[in-house]
Amino acid sequence: MKGLTGRLARVATLLLLILISHAVVAQEQRVIVIANVSVTTTELNSNQLRKIFSMRQTTWPDGQQITVFVLPANSKAHTKLCKDILKMFPYQIERLWNKLAYSGLGEAPIEVDSPEDMKSKIENTPGAVGYILSSMDDLDDSAIQIIGAE
Repeated sequence: MKGLTGRLARVATLLLLILISHAVVAQEQRVIVIANVSVTTTELNSNQLRKIFSMRQTTWPDGQQITVFVLPANSKAHTKLCKDILKMFPYQIERLWNKLAYSGLGEAPIEVDSPEDMKSKIENTPGAVGYILSSMDDLDDSAIQIIGAE
């Protein structure tokens, strides 16, 4: 009987661990690409986002200038944007930015310190685009719109 009780306890522990791991995965936040409400484009695919965040596309289809804001390279949101949406490694996108900046052929995006700073910059900069690690429910501000998500 002792052996059976021990096995049941191990099975119960294993089931509990599985349930906890599923709960953690379900709570994981996603990368959401956000833009100022002045941007008339309401949805972008991975290829379009790759062009914008690699600074190869500098204007929106309506001619408005794009201002790109990014979080620090070591942030979880930046890593998820690069890997999950842009399908690149963070070092690859940074090489592109450095090449543009040092050659004089373009500019690197503007780095902000935090998600709160990102939201503020997007709200106050016409044509701005950036990203945050969040859930769709976190954006209730009328000055920001969601234009892409992982």
